[in-house]
Amino acid sequence: MECCRRATPGTPLLFLAFLLLSSRTTRSEEDRDSLWDAWGSWSECSRTCGGGASYSLRRCLSSKSCEGRNIRYRTCSNVDCPPEAGDFRAQQCSAHNDVKHHGEFYEWLPVSNDPDNPCSLKCQAKGTDLVVELAPKVLDGTRCYTDTLDMCINGLCQIVGCDHQLGSIAKEDNCGVCNGDGSTCRLVRGHYKSQLSATKLDDTVVAIPYGSRHIHLTLKGPDHLYLETKTLQGAKGENSLNSPGIFLVENSSVEFQKYPGKENLSIAGPLTADFIVKIHNSGPANSTVQFTFYQPIIHRWRETDFFPCSATCGGGYQLTSAECYDLRSNRVVADQYCHYYPENIKPKPKLQECNLDPCPASGGYKQIMPYDLYHPLPRWEATPWTACSSSCGGGIQSRAVSCVEEDIQGHVTSVEEWKCLYTPKMPIVQPCNIFDCPKWLAQEWSPCTVTCGQGLRYRVVLCINPRGMHTGGCSSKTKPHIKEECIIPTPCYKPKEKVPVEARAPWYKQAQELEEGAAVSEEPSYTMLPTLGVGEG
Repeated sequence: MECCRRATPGTPLLFLAFLLLSSRTTRSEEDRDSLWDAWGSWSECSRTCGGGASYSLRRCLSSKSCEGRNIRYRTCSNVDCPPEAGDFRAQQCSAHNDVKHHGEFYEWLPVSNDPDNPCSLKCQAKGTDLVVELAPKVLDGTRCYTDTLDMCINGLCQIVGCDHQLGSIAKEDNCGVCNGDGSTCRLVRGHYKSQLSATKLDDTVVAIPYGSRHIHLTLKGPDHLYLETKTLQGAKGENSLNSPGIFLVENSSVEFQKYPGKENLSIAGPLTADFIVKIHNSGPANSTVQFTFYQPIIHRWRETDFFPCSATCGGGYQLTSAECYDLRSNRVVADQYCHYYPENIKPKPKLQECNLDPCPASGGYKQIMPYDLYHPLPRWEATPWTACSSSCGGGIQSRAVSCVEEDIQGHVTSVEEWKCLYTPKMPIVQPCNIFDCPKWLAQEWSPCTVTCGQGLRYRVVLCINPRGMHTGGCSSKTKPHIKEECIIPTPCYKPKEKVPVEARAPWYKQAQELEEGAAVSEEPSYTMLPTLGVGEG
């Protein structure tokens, strides 16, 4: 090579230096100016899944120090690990199980989310309170915290965005979409109060659908929460949550905490099955459950392909449309499922020219009119839905659907149905108001309004929907009464006023007619009087 030939006498040293530098063609102008060598190739990834780190090195060509760093990192293997792979930090702790600590063998469990030094390997001996730092640094690619993508690299916690780029500030929205706007899910918030008894030991708190995220439930009271699951394939399961801890239920990590008179249930999600949270009667008092989660919008508009051309030759047009698509079953459903979500905006049709070749009989091209004057394709047209046959609990509603055609003047006429069969006919009957009806819920009775004899007692009666929220819609005919009479068995007594001994019943009238100097009894006497109820004369 030219750069390697021996210098002949008289060859300027500056020229040799130029040959040496010019041979490093892989270095950028910035590298040459800073006297850094070119970056080397990337190392193997520190992990095969779950997000790891890879590095690249360069060397300083100057006899003095160079500005900048000689190592750079990037993320790699950003694919989910299979559930059986386990936690990466836990694997590093368990690697010390066969190494004695102070003369003893221990089974080591990971200590995560250390606020002071999240990138040291701290482990706890199983069944003890012993916590030991088994290594000053975890392996590159270990998550700093369990609820973020930030990873430890060379003992330091590095920010990682949801786009898996180091230093990125990209965040997932509550729906799990990186840099999303939250429009693909909705917040569900509710309250449940148990009404269990000796004959009804279990009840459903809430059904949380597949794909939901950020699930939090708090139970207050003596009862106990447990889970039932159902996969998309129909397989059912149950987890009784007998003890606190972190469990894997249908590949979803479930954290369960139990305290005296309180239970917490948290699932980050997304759920890989439908979860039904249930409650079991464990005490004489009622319990309350508050819950929140983000439910995915599973019905979304999807743009169709272009419909058949309006003409077979000589120039025509064709349109697209939009159909409502069920993301779970991967099939097209009725439009009203998409209309249920205000976040869903139906895309507008697109139009393009088609079949521009001349018709053989015409001998030439027909004139192509502007697209807004084209003769529109026949289409299905429907009347509004009738009122639902039931306000709740499931009903049906119907409508008329016919095939119509519109001319260029905008006049619409009915035509044969076969002209519209290039697109499925809209349904003429559909279920409606399939949610459960609200029910009256009566609270405890108040104390009696009197302390003796006959009075009244009251209670609050609320109309509660299936989510446990106070609402309207209950039938007034079935509303429990809010007041009733009550009798206190204690007799009521009232002291007599000092009246003349000659007085006779009614004592108060006769007393007014007596003279002021009449003799009266000095000793008080008592007589039983009837006690009137509230609202009576």
